[in-house]
Amino acid sequence: MNVVQVRYYTDPACPWSWALEPALRKLIQEFAEALHFRYVMCGMLREGADPIPQARQALEASDRAGMPVDARLWLDGAPTSSYPACIAVKAAAEQGDPGPYLRRLREGLLCRRRKLDMGDSLVEEARAVGGLDLARFRIALASHATLEAFGADLELAAAVAPEHHAPGTGRVRLPSLEFLTADGEMVRGLYGFTDYATMRDGALEAGAEPQSSGPPSIEDAMRRFGTMATAEVSSVCELPGPRAPSELWRLAVEWRVKPERLASGELWTLA
Repeated sequence: MNVVQVRYYTDPACPWSWALEPALRKLIQEFAEALHFRYVMCGMLREGADPIPQARQALEASDRAGMPVDARLWLDGAPTSSYPACIAVKAAAEQGDPGPYLRRLREGLLCRRRKLDMGDSLVEEARAVGGLDLARFRIALASHATLEAFGADLELAAAVAPEHHAPGTGRVRLPSLEFLTADGEMVRGLYGFTDYATMRDGALEAGAEPQSSGPPSIEDAMRRFGTMATAEVSSVCELPGPRAPSELWRLAVEWRVKPERLASGELWTLA
């Protein structure tokens, strides 16, 4: 099987990366092991940054993609920086795929009003994910090697061609994806928020082959991805319009899935 490398420039606090999740998860569902993701942490929120634009972006991204958000975090005691959360993702990466942990941080920052800029809170999120050796995670969180890995990510984000930089940041727009062959040759770059069809074209152009024969059931999707928003169920399970919420609430009535009510929607898990 030809494995395509995907360099994903993102940040746990990035609202537009959160908005990309429905399309990204559909891509992962279709191509599975044919895509290998490297998460490049970009440190979008530096210490002292004004949190008001972050709240505005969160609301705009939610309106665009239908992903639930609670922007009150950015109005009441916002995180001092996203750097600690980025470093924590690099610490999780020492034990394998950091994707589930990154997802947990996204939910905390964008939906659950969790500040997540201190070691203890980041360890608690690792505990909630499961599958991580917490003692090893704590060591990695404080290690120079992890800090250097994050520094390498910042350099990579800054090295992207200037025409793809976010204004005034000195680094690539978020979210961005670069599709590379197994030999590391870059075939396609997608800079900024995009749609599923464009991402799929990038994967195909780089040589990835679809691995799925069709959309999964809602419960199978949740077994694979864990927590899902309604918009993600709609995308991954190909249930457009009112079909996704209708099916989710039907399953909830049967005690097969359960909702977590948030400020602007729900996150769903298996019951």
